[in-house]
Amino acid sequence: MSKQNRRGAFIAFAAVAGVVSGLVFLAAAELSALLVARDASPLLAVGSFVIDVVPQPLKEFAISTFGEFDKVALLIGLGLAVVIASAAAGVLQLARPPLGAIALGIAGAASVAATTTRAGVTPLAFLPSVLGAVAGIAALIVLCRRLRTWQRAAAIPDPGAGGDAGADGAAAGVSVDRRRFFALAGIAGASALVVGITSRVVSATSSSVAAIRKGLRLPPARTSVTIPDGAELDIPGISPLFTPNADFYRVDTALTVPTVDPASWRLVIDGMVDKRVELSFDELVEMGLDEYAITLTCVSNVVGGDLVGNAMWLGVPIRDVLRLAGPQTDADMVLSRSVDGYTASTPLSALTDAGRDAILAVGMNGQPLPLEHGFPVRMVVPGLYGYVSATKWVTELKVTTFEKDEAYWTPRGYSAQAPIKFSSRIDTPKIGKSVAAGRIPIAGVAWAQTVGIEAVEVRIDDGEWQRATLSAPISTDTWVQWMLEWDATPGTHYVTVRAINKNGEMQIQESAPIAPDGSTGWQRSLIAVS
Repeated sequence: MSKQNRRGAFIAFAAVAGVVSGLVFLAAAELSALLVARDASPLLAVGSFVIDVVPQPLKEFAISTFGEFDKVALLIGLGLAVVIASAAAGVLQLARPPLGAIALGIAGAASVAATTTRAGVTPLAFLPSVLGAVAGIAALIVLCRRLRTWQRAAAIPDPGAGGDAGADGAAAGVSVDRRRFFALAGIAGASALVVGITSRVVSATSSSVAAIRKGLRLPPARTSVTIPDGAELDIPGISPLFTPNADFYRVDTALTVPTVDPASWRLVIDGMVDKRVELSFDELVEMGLDEYAITLTCVSNVVGGDLVGNAMWLGVPIRDVLRLAGPQTDADMVLSRSVDGYTASTPLSALTDAGRDAILAVGMNGQPLPLEHGFPVRMVVPGLYGYVSATKWVTELKVTTFEKDEAYWTPRGYSAQAPIKFSSRIDTPKIGKSVAAGRIPIAGVAWAQTVGIEAVEVRIDDGEWQRATLSAPISTDTWVQWMLEWDATPGTHYVTVRAINKNGEMQIQESAPIAPDGSTGWQRSLIAVS
């Protein structure tokens, strides 16, 4: 092997040593987190930090591109970044020691900062990152020291008896050093993978919260929602009247789903109130549960998008909970806080209005809230986008003012107050899927929470607007299904839909982006007919 090729090979081996050391870093940190501070995983803490600091356009790109898998994509990206950075640290340590070890130390310090600045961290949250960095640095130093020994043996002839015996001795020495390096790297890497993955899995699954949720029996509702005849149209491909829990959209800032035991959960109502109130889960439930059919919409929903869903919720009116604390007259906002530190700014009037069913929900579609949808308690407020109202894993309601406080998304380019802009969507025929000529249904859903849908109109190409048939609405807070029979002719056709609410207002035609307070426009789909 030439000198240049040998140099390139050792650089590659140094990169391997760096990657193994990075794995040791993460494995030691995950094991430490499992033992002393489960909220202190460095990878997850850095991921949460990235979620907080990336610009709003990148957040929207991630949501629109990856949907509910946006956090998986982030974790994969972080994993690749760790591999690249660790490999670079290994090369530095071989070429310019101790620069590689210093680089890992800086990574450890960054992990400590990301971990200890998260909301609700425990006193020992710094420890996993520190121990992980120490273990990673030690592994890097040992591996690169072993690699340099091999490198020197490969470069310097054996000063033995000379001739073939000397060559044989040099080759034997190189072979031993090579085996020692690969054995050490292999054992360290394999052990790190086993320990790290096992620790993360155990940390994620050893909590009994999933079992507690499964065994939780909520009391029956005092009042139930009546589903009218004709509330659901029998059209293949249309969204169901109630979105199954497994299909309900999820958009939040939690990189991993928080696990909260109802037995330890507390809701604090403080701020501009006559008295501070703290409720346990049992005390909240004992206030009495009622059923509510409410459609939720995410501000990230584009025109025709699927970040909207309808569910049957079980909960307690927020106005009843706020009444216990006595909000002061000059307050105009409630800053709700999640267990993971997320905050939302909701107009106080929307939560105290007797005509609006703003609730603290504990059940969803006949079950306790799913973990990913806020178990044990979340907010559900009809008529407002989720980012200003639908706080999951809620633990605090701070009565305040819009002038004094701002929520998570406000400094990131979104409006502090965000009433939902009513809209409509085509569910079938599906875009990009050809349909056969003949009489077919065009169908979808439309929503105008707190107001209700009066009519839905459909236009084929540039023809006249036609009134669609509507399903019987459950309430003004839920979406309705709509359907229009169409005699489809071969070729390509544009189908446009728009809604009219019960105030006589037309759905906004002008296109507007998601930020700062929700998209607008009419959905116009190209349908191929064969």
